[in-house]
Amino acid sequence: MKKILVTDGMDKGALASLRSAGFEVVEQFYAPEELGAALREVDCVVVRSATKVRQNHIDEALTTGRLKLIIRGGVGVDNIDVAYAETHGIAVRNTPNASSHSVAELAVAHMFSCARFISVAGATMREGKWEKKAYGKGIELRGKTLGIVGYGRIGACLGDIAQALGMKVLAYRRHPQPELESPTLRFTTLDELLASSDFVSLHTPAIPGKPLMDRENIAKMKDGAVLINTSRGANVDEEALLEALNTGKLRAAGLDVWAQEPTKNEALYNHPRVSCTPHIGAATAEAQARVGSEVVGIIRDFFA
Repeated sequence: MKKILVTDGMDKGALASLRSAGFEVVEQFYAPEELGAALREVDCVVVRSATKVRQNHIDEALTTGRLKLIIRGGVGVDNIDVAYAETHGIAVRNTPNASSHSVAELAVAHMFSCARFISVAGATMREGKWEKKAYGKGIELRGKTLGIVGYGRIGACLGDIAQALGMKVLAYRRHPQPELESPTLRFTTLDELLASSDFVSLHTPAIPGKPLMDRENIAKMKDGAVLINTSRGANVDEEALLEALNTGKLRAAGLDVWAQEPTKNEALYNHPRVSCTPHIGAATAEAQARVGSEVVGIIRDFFA
C-alpha cells in the first residue's frame, strides 16, 4: 500500500477518495527540522505553501529511496527544490488550474477595496466613527486601465473579469500572445504597462534576486495608481511600497502575500491605504475541492 503524507491539509472529499482507492493517507504537519525524517517513510508528499521541501529534506528521503512524488497543491512550486528533486528521481507536480478563478476574484476584491476605501472605512466604523467625507472620494473601475504582469492562467482569468467590468487591459508576459488581443486587451512592455495603468496586478512567480516591484519600478508607475499583489510576497519591495504610499505616489495597495509570512510589517498592514488579507488567494471551498480533485488524479495516475 502506497503511503501519502499530506502536510498542509486537503479537501476532505479528496482524502476520502484516496483512502477508498487503497492509499494510506497521513495528515500531519512537520516542522522543517522534522520533515526530512518523515519523508523517509512515505511514497508521496502533498504540500501547500506552509511546508517547504528543500535539498536537505530530499537528501534524507533519498536514504530510503521510498519517496517518488512531491505534489504542490497550488500553482507556484518555489517552496520546493524542484530541480534537485527531479535530478534525484523524485517527480514534482502541481495543480495549476485549480485556484485560478479564486485568486483572480480576490485580486478584483482588492481592486474594489482600494478604489472605494472598503477596508479602512469598515475598520473606522467598527471604532464607532462615521467618516463619510474622508472616504467619499472613491473611483470606479469602469473605464480604467488594468496592467496585468504575468498573463498566465490567473492573469487571463483576471483579464476576462476586468474587461467584463468595462476596464481596458494591458498585459505583460515573456512570450506575448498577439492572437488574444482585442480592442480591450493589448500586450505591451513592462515599462509601458507601469506608466499607463491605473491598477497593476502581479501574477508572476518569485524572481531570484531583487523584487520585481522594487523602488525603480514603483517609480515608473503612474502617479495615483494602485498596486495589487496576490502572487508572491518577494515580488514587492515592502519598504519602497510603504514609501510610495506615504508620499502619495500610489493611491493604495492590495496585498494578499507578504515578504515574511506571517507578516510582521505593522506599518504596512496597518496603513490606511492598504487592503490586506493573510495569503487567502486560493482559500475558497470551490478551489480547495478542485485542488483536491487534481491531487487525487495525479496520485492515481502516477502510481497506477
